[in-house]
Amino acid sequence: MTPEVTGFFDDATNTISFVVKDPNSASCAIIDSVLDFDYSSGRTDTKSADEIIDFVTKNGLSVEWLLESHVHADHLSAAPYLQERLGGKIGIGENITMVQDTFGKVFNEGTEFQRDGSQFDKLFVEGDSLHIGQMRGDVLHTPGHTPACLTYVIGDAAFVGDTLFMPDFGTARCDFPGGSSEMLFNSIQKILALPDETRIFVGHDYKAPGRDEFAWETTVGAQKARNVHVGDGKSQEEFVKMRDTRDASLAMPKLIIPSLQVNMRAGQMPEPDEEGDVFLKVPVNKL
Repeated sequence: MTPEVTGFFDDATNTISFVVKDPNSASCAIIDSVLDFDYSSGRTDTKSADEIIDFVTKNGLSVEWLLESHVHADHLSAAPYLQERLGGKIGIGENITMVQDTFGKVFNEGTEFQRDGSQFDKLFVEGDSLHIGQMRGDVLHTPGHTPACLTYVIGDAAFVGDTLFMPDFGTARCDFPGGSSEMLFNSIQKILALPDETRIFVGHDYKAPGRDEFAWETTVGAQKARNVHVGDGKSQEEFVKMRDTRDASLAMPKLIIPSLQVNMRAGQMPEPDEEGDVFLKVPVNKL
């Protein structure tokens, strides 16, 4: 089955959110939504999410799932905002508990912060399936960028989050806590084992040198042949050496501190204080 896929590009974070529709019904899923956040003022905005709401509403769609490919470090999730207005269940990989445990300590969250994934409606494991109308999706556990990364294979389309980028840009970094370049290489092999004609939808694009337009759709065959980090038969040893060296030179994402605190809570802000004010923490020398 071939789902109808519509991408929404967020200029501020180079994130692509997807609406994935069953071609035979009005049922759909939303993957990797964005809540706009201005760090300098501490203000949120729903412009990006409202574009998706407008699309869903105008097309008479019914949202069944709000899927997260992982706990994003570069943008905040709008899943709760979308759920309140459109419905749907929020899902992520079961290893969210590992992420919550790690960053619960980094942000000194205390015992009141639940580290069991209960903020989400569904925790997926390898081999799980889900349905969007009559269309089946299968879950691949693809860690390496983070421990909780998933790839959703829905019909002839695979939504890989940050695991793979466009072939001319390569692969995700692996230097966050719980990341592993060896693990990422093995996860990518799972994706590359899908049929060559499988459509791959990536979670970010940064326009590789020489390319004028942003892009987010490719195929398994194109990744196998041309991905600059893992294509053309590159070995795990070559990949790990390249990835670890490259990661050592990268700065932290601009929104990593607010993103992790919000996204490990399924897109919810921390509990407000007695006066109803919400605060995010900035750990010093922890990341």
